[in-house]
Amino acid sequence: MASSSKFNHIIRSISLPGKSHPTGQRVEEALNNLKTLKISNESTAETMHDGLLGLEELYKCVNDLLNLPQALQFFSQHQHEKWVKDLLDKSERLLDVCVAIRELVLQCKENVRELHHSLRRSQGDSTTETSIIKFTSSGKKIKKEAKKLVLALNKMDHETTEGSVFLDAHQDTIDMIKTLREANATRISIFQMFLSVFSDPLLKPKQSKRSLVSRLVSKRRISCEGEEEKMDLETRLESFESHLDDFENGLEGLFRCMIRSRSSLLNIFSC
Repeated sequence: MASSSKFNHIIRSISLPGKSHPTGQRVEEALNNLKTLKISNESTAETMHDGLLGLEELYKCVNDLLNLPQALQFFSQHQHEKWVKDLLDKSERLLDVCVAIRELVLQCKENVRELHHSLRRSQGDSTTETSIIKFTSSGKKIKKEAKKLVLALNKMDHETTEGSVFLDAHQDTIDMIKTLREANATRISIFQMFLSVFSDPLLKPKQSKRSLVSRLVSKRRISCEGEEEKMDLETRLESFESHLDDFENGLEGLFRCMIRSRSSLLNIFSC
């Protein structure tokens, strides 16, 4: 009985910095900024890139929070080990997803560059047709892999439950635990939306009775319609490649923040 009373006193006396704390306010602001993003199948590449930058800022803010003396003291207690383990588990799985997304972006960039190079030097021969078929096939594989990652994130999202919070804990502690959970849920959500958009065909050809290949390629020559379609595709490829560069840079910055955040959690867990 005395032991339980002592335990409760410890929980009440050590609280995480609340929302009124500058670091807590920064976390809340980063979360709210991400909530305002409306990422859907109609989203622009700029919006998707903003989502990645927003996630990077969220990781920076949460990492600053985890390194505050109050947070280090709170999470280093043995009875809070489960919170750290859960955060560690999520951090590792989300890190794996980030790496996988980056690989998809790099693969897509390579496909775009190969097709663009082929179109620039093509004279309507079979090489162009082969390049387009290869690009289409690779795109389907990327889309398939993106869908697998979305399913993995969906599973992670379902596992992210609120769980119990110490009823006699300080309100700031309760608020911050909820904020950390919300941060994880938001990270999962942004990755889900990014992949859902990324898995859609981003170079949809104009509707036509004839295939893209047949419009671009002829055994003898490229028709006027095919030449126009070729120029249009080249323009879209250039724009697409530029967006992929932005995605790659955004994912690289995010990856570094995720590594730092995971290191902070490992340091807390080893205390």
